[in-house]
Amino acid sequence: MSTIDALGSSVTAPAQASGFSAMTSEDFTKIIFTELGRQDPLQPSDSNQLLEQISMIRSIQSDIDLTDKIKGIATQNEFAAAAGLIGKRISGVSEGGLRVEDKVLAVSRSSAGPVLSLATGDRVAMSNVDQIVDLAAGEGSGG
Repeated sequence: MSTIDALGSSVTAPAQASGFSAMTSEDFTKIIFTELGRQDPLQPSDSNQLLEQISMIRSIQSDIDLTDKIKGIATQNEFAAAAGLIGKRISGVSEGGLRVEDKVLAVSRSSAGPVLSLATGDRVAMSNVDQIVDLAAGEGSGG
């Protein structure tokens, strides 16, 4: 019993980790010993089944963590792509639902993704841009 107490007292989870992703091997060992200590000796539980369940839960948590990291990277890439449009002429649908076209002056971050601020004062979500024109190439074409 002192082994379980010693394991339990030394367990600390990192602040960023959550759920089963924060579980250390010491936590895992503690769960196994606790489960084995509480089972009915006349009807022992299948420890392999417990190990499979915990492994599956940890795998699901790892997938969730990976998905969150990938979403974060995608958000950063989308913002970088939007920043690359500064100084270019775009057309698209403004936040007010109107078709607009003008030079991009700035990019801001919103909960829906990057938003482009145009010289006209209109704002266009990056997802609503449908045409991008390089001003150096577009100035001679009359548009």
